[in-house]
Amino acid sequence: MNIGFVGVGVMGSRMARNLAKAGHKLTVFDADAATTAEVANDIDGRAAKSPSEVAAASEIVVTMLPNGHVVRDVVLGDNGLAAGFRPSALLIDCSSAEPWIAREIADALAEQKVEMVDAPVSGAEEGARTATLVFMCGGSDEALGRARPVLEAMGQHIFHVGPIGAGHTMKAINNVTTALSFLCTAEALLVGKSYGLNARAMLDVMNVSTGYSFASQNRFLNDVITRKFEDRFRLDLMLKDMGIAEQLASAHDLPVPMMAQGRARWQRAVETLGPSAVTTEIVRYVEQEMGVELKD
Repeated sequence: MNIGFVGVGVMGSRMARNLAKAGHKLTVFDADAATTAEVANDIDGRAAKSPSEVAAASEIVVTMLPNGHVVRDVVLGDNGLAAGFRPSALLIDCSSAEPWIAREIADALAEQKVEMVDAPVSGAEEGARTATLVFMCGGSDEALGRARPVLEAMGQHIFHVGPIGAGHTMKAINNVTTALSFLCTAEALLVGKSYGLNARAMLDVMNVSTGYSFASQNRFLNDVITRKFEDRFRLDLMLKDMGIAEQLASAHDLPVPMMAQGRARWQRAVETLGPSAVTTEIVRYVEQEMGVELKD
């Protein structure tokens, strides 16, 4: 199948490689021309000069971009995907984006008889590399049926959670839960550390007890207490997803004080550490607040 891929950074490049391994022919584009050329060469694909060129060469296009505003520009802007799409094409947006923007894009594409599935992912860089991503999908049964073979080449679990926008809604609430668990776990472990408990020992206990989470089982063990802080997901991108979740709650007049307080604190961490800091460095921020360091 001829597949297009727009956004071949940390996640997208690995996802594109898995599509190529599955036998698909890819046309790729990234805002960074050097990255476009490098990935195209790596997967024996074609480097495009614009999103419209990607769409013109592809039956299905996958996007993996920072937010919904960028997705909208890539799809509906000058030389965007919409300018190159043929009727019956399919867009699979794997970005973490705003659900309302996804619905806007889908409505515009429907006028061209182009279908869309929003399919954000969980699994981080490792999941993208090993094709074990989790896809949370919104769209029609028919559109997801067309998308499924492409998603299966990149991931391990595919969930159809509702109509267009539902995938992005699910991603936002998943990520705000992850972010809040990071904050709570950091605080709890640092309290223990202040009383002389060993960081690894605390995590060993927590991870076979009721306090375990993705953060405690993976990021704290492998990235925090080792002081590597190599997580590839940026603090500011997590902040964006927390903001989407809070906006979704606000639209239904739902009180979410934990979300609001957590997002405000995450915002301060971004301002203190800088937007290029990675997610696990939220622990550095909490350490600065508490005056305790989580290392043995």
